[in-house]
Amino acid sequence: MSLPGHLLPALVLLLARSPGWAWVPSRCRAPREAVCNFVCDCRGCPDEAQCGYHGASPTLGAPFACDFEQDSCGWRDISTSGYSWLRDRAGAAPEGPGPRSDHTLGTDLGWYAAAGTHRGRQAATAALRSPTLHEAAPSCELSLWYHVASGGVAELRLELTHGAETLTLWQSSGPWVPGWQELVVPTGRIQGDFRVTFSATRNATRRGAVALDDVAFWSCGLPTPQAHCPLGHHHCQNKACVEPHQLCDGEDNCGDRSDEDTPTCNHHTATDFERGLGLWNHSEGWARNRSAGGLQHPAWPHRDHSRNSAQGSFLVSVAEPSAPAILSSPEFQASAPRNCSLTFYHYLHGSEAGCLQVFLQTRSPGAPQAAVLLRRRHGELGAAWVRDRVDIQSKHPFRILLAGQTGPGGVVGLDDLILSDHCKPVPGEPAGRPPAPPRPPLSSLQPWNFCEPGHLFCGDLCVPPEQLCDFQQQCPGGEDEQECGTTDFESPSAGGWEDASVGRLQWVRLPAQDSGSPGTDASGAAGHFLSVQRAWGQLAEQARVLTPTLGPSGPRCELHMAYYFQSHPQEISCNFERGTCGWHTGHLTDAHWHRVKSRGPGYDHTTGQGHFMLLDPTEPPAQGPGAHLLTWPQTPAAAQECLSFWYHLYGPQTGTLRLAMRREGERERHLWSRSGTHGNRWHEARATLHHPQDSSAKYQLLFEGLRDGYHGTMALDDVAVRPGPCWAPKRCSFEDSACGFSTGGRGLWTRQANATGQAAWGPPADHTTETAQGHYMVVDMSPQALPRGHVASLISEEHRPLAQAACLTFWYHLSLHNPGTLRVHVEEAKRRQVLSISTHGGLAWRLGSVDLQAERAWRVVFEAVAAGVERSYVALDDLLLQDGPCPRPASCDFEAGLCGWNHLPWPGLGGYSWDWSSGATPSRYPQPPVDHTLGTEAGHFALFETGVLGPGGRAARLRSQPLPATEASCLRFWYHMGFPEHFYKGELRVFLSSARGQLAVWGTGGRLRHQWLEGQVEVASTEEFQIVFEATLGGQPALGPIALDDVEYLAGQRCQLPTPSQGDTAVATSVPAAVGGTLLLLVLLALLGLAGRRWLQKKGGCPSWGETDAVAPSFDNILFNADHVTLPASVTNDQ
Repeated sequence: MSLPGHLLPALVLLLARSPGWAWVPSRCRAPREAVCNFVCDCRGCPDEAQCGYHGASPTLGAPFACDFEQDSCGWRDISTSGYSWLRDRAGAAPEGPGPRSDHTLGTDLGWYAAAGTHRGRQAATAALRSPTLHEAAPSCELSLWYHVASGGVAELRLELTHGAETLTLWQSSGPWVPGWQELVVPTGRIQGDFRVTFSATRNATRRGAVALDDVAFWSCGLPTPQAHCPLGHHHCQNKACVEPHQLCDGEDNCGDRSDEDTPTCNHHTATDFERGLGLWNHSEGWARNRSAGGLQHPAWPHRDHSRNSAQGSFLVSVAEPSAPAILSSPEFQASAPRNCSLTFYHYLHGSEAGCLQVFLQTRSPGAPQAAVLLRRRHGELGAAWVRDRVDIQSKHPFRILLAGQTGPGGVVGLDDLILSDHCKPVPGEPAGRPPAPPRPPLSSLQPWNFCEPGHLFCGDLCVPPEQLCDFQQQCPGGEDEQECGTTDFESPSAGGWEDASVGRLQWVRLPAQDSGSPGTDASGAAGHFLSVQRAWGQLAEQARVLTPTLGPSGPRCELHMAYYFQSHPQEISCNFERGTCGWHTGHLTDAHWHRVKSRGPGYDHTTGQGHFMLLDPTEPPAQGPGAHLLTWPQTPAAAQECLSFWYHLYGPQTGTLRLAMRREGERERHLWSRSGTHGNRWHEARATLHHPQDSSAKYQLLFEGLRDGYHGTMALDDVAVRPGPCWAPKRCSFEDSACGFSTGGRGLWTRQANATGQAAWGPPADHTTETAQGHYMVVDMSPQALPRGHVASLISEEHRPLAQAACLTFWYHLSLHNPGTLRVHVEEAKRRQVLSISTHGGLAWRLGSVDLQAERAWRVVFEAVAAGVERSYVALDDLLLQDGPCPRPASCDFEAGLCGWNHLPWPGLGGYSWDWSSGATPSRYPQPPVDHTLGTEAGHFALFETGVLGPGGRAARLRSQPLPATEASCLRFWYHMGFPEHFYKGELRVFLSSARGQLAVWGTGGRLRHQWLEGQVEVASTEEFQIVFEATLGGQPALGPIALDDVEYLAGQRCQLPTPSQGDTAVATSVPAAVGGTLLLLVLLALLGLAGRRWLQKKGGCPSWGETDAVAPSFDNILFNADHVTLPASVTNDQ
């Protein structure tokens, strides 16, 4: 049915305003084959959404991933029984057999896909299938994390279906290891459409609890067409670019096979074993086989490499070390001056003892030479075909020998042996059997003599495998603990370390004199070490080197090693658009900073669409608390330099970001720090770098991110350094320095903390952290230190001129004994007093504020005038300069910040904080689309996302500055609550907090309302107090925001009841009177009803209005809570 033209705009507006709908015009219409192909063809990557992952323009090297936090990413349950998959989280079923937390966040609030709620009596399979995907590159790898509850699962299987064939990428029947386990499998080159299926088969009568999380596709996209290719690259027929080493390697890297059909490739000699052994017709111990119908061996390849199919053929062997399998080539001659190269794909899986060796056997005039080892791969490389290549330069004819062996349960395989065009067959090679191939040397751990296979013979002992490398010597000569990882790499065996890389990097033992840099080994001698070098593998980039299996070990086991990084110093100034410049991530922690591109809730400061550095504690869940971002050593350009940067701290559990400077031979010096959330916006910060005069000593800068939970991110952007000192900072907490404040040469003001509890004067805790470890500035006002009438001055550095009116706020603490007067001056052309405080002190920090205007550079001066009283002091903390006039106490429209409202986590409530945001700012948390002050998405509000709260009733609190006692004052505010279901319920409460305790004066619960509601409450207190807003949950954990705006505290004014035209209002009256009056009214109505009914029954009753038993409306659904009354939904008008 078509719509009339005049109704279409109205429908578009209706959908745009409906909750959960967002209509965004798109001019990009990607063709079908360009959808779900791991390439972002449209801006914002909508063509890669709901593809089993969320495509959001991942940066170079980042995967297309699905963490199930927002939705299922298009994965669909195709189970045919009650045993099926669904999106779930641990917090929804805390007593179930599934995981206690997800893998992404590591908490019970994270989501994953789960199967296991069915209690049937028969074995069943639950299958989860991806959407249809298009084209996978040869380097494509699929990674995921799975969790299995022991005992209930018979088998897990990962399959890929394309065309009429279903490939088994991985399968396992256990045993299952507790916790989340990672699985990484290559898909190989897939042409056309395909789908991936993850299935779990449970045992009969068992629940079979399985969970799946963090599915990611790595390096799966084919190269995109380019007008020009980099120098030396190959331009494919489809205009894509591939690297030179990818030509003629047996893989379709272009996507149209044009890299394998060049004239050069036509002169290569390739053997894929589909029709036989080809040139490699001298074989011992190798068998030509295929996956389909092959040997039922757990480690058997599920597909060949040539066709990426179970129908393809390959060579395979299960030869034992005592009799390795040998494959020999005919005789070749390398055409000088070129090298003959052999590219081959090998498979080592199922045993740590698996080994493949490539030998060169030359024939000099007279007799064959001894075989020379060219390449050795050893250990477990996974169920994957791995590419390798050897280059051969020989003046004499030669043969290539490939020797394979494996241990119990292992398999070694070969496929796609490709000889380059410079490998020329020797004419007239004599027929017959080639000379006997060499036997690979037996390692020191191989069994011999009378011991069983796998055992080590030493003296008259046979040491079983489980006692090898267990840190306890069994053999008299210690042979069982040799080659176990302890080494200086001088021995050719490298102490048992084996390279296990399968990608473009590998570990190689090198002599120091051949390495170029560092030139020596760790001892300073010309010895050997392991070095990362280029490799020929085509899979994951990481270079991996492994010891033999070790252990068990004790709790004090330590690994000591020396390491060396080679790099070139670069600039500190960086906007991260083209790289990380002179910055690199630290390697001593398992959490890391990442350079990421703006997408979704993450946006950079430079352009809003560029790159920045991000520390996200959930990617991956790190065990350590911190991550480091460092510069390379730098040479100072001046005695003083100004470092400026932009930072972004956002989330209810944001930790601490610190800046420090390191210089050789000196202690690390802290320059700057911020803790907790600072709202969903970028902030500028500066720090002056002080360098010794006439010193060329290099220095390093370090950003350290210390997390405080999993709900909060840290970001950095636009770092710059220039000669000369910085302007005075707009914010100062005194945590790391005195922020450039000077004391006029007398040194009376001091920066201190009371961590030891032994401070002679000053408050017990600072205001920033509210702990004894926090720092503040304090001056001793006792007569011995500062006689009566004397002044102690604290003078700031120069501030830049103010373009508009501004507000300077600070927190001060006066001793209980009258310390005197605190005066605030602004020094522009001359000094003028703007504030004087001479009240008695107390136990709390108080907020001071000054309205400022300055057309030239200016300073702020704090003067403490002594009253001559013993044990008296004045302290300062948390100075902040913001644009705009100063607000009234405890009042805020949140347009410029939180206006002195304290959002530090309250002890015992889980460590969560209120935040500050706007509807226009991208956020990872749900939030109101507009504020109340401006009514637009550009307006700001205070916000708390209750979805981060777990079971247990934890909460977040927002506290005002201390307020003086009042007989009656009015608190007005606007609040916004949004919860998706009727059984999810957020709660907003108002408390008065004083020395006597806390008093609840207002509260409400709410669901999804899509509007701002007004609240007001009349408060009274006989002593100094603070107003506290508390956000918490009254039901199950759910994603739902609670927001505040336009808080107004009217000191000394009673609340006025709003007129109906003022909109939706929640008014707090005397709570006991309201509840008591309502109860009394209901009791009277009930008594009158009963009396009237009896009277009517005596009189014969009333005429009936019908014969049906209609039930009149009643008050049965009124809920009486401890401090407020909630009316039925039909009565309220705010739905």
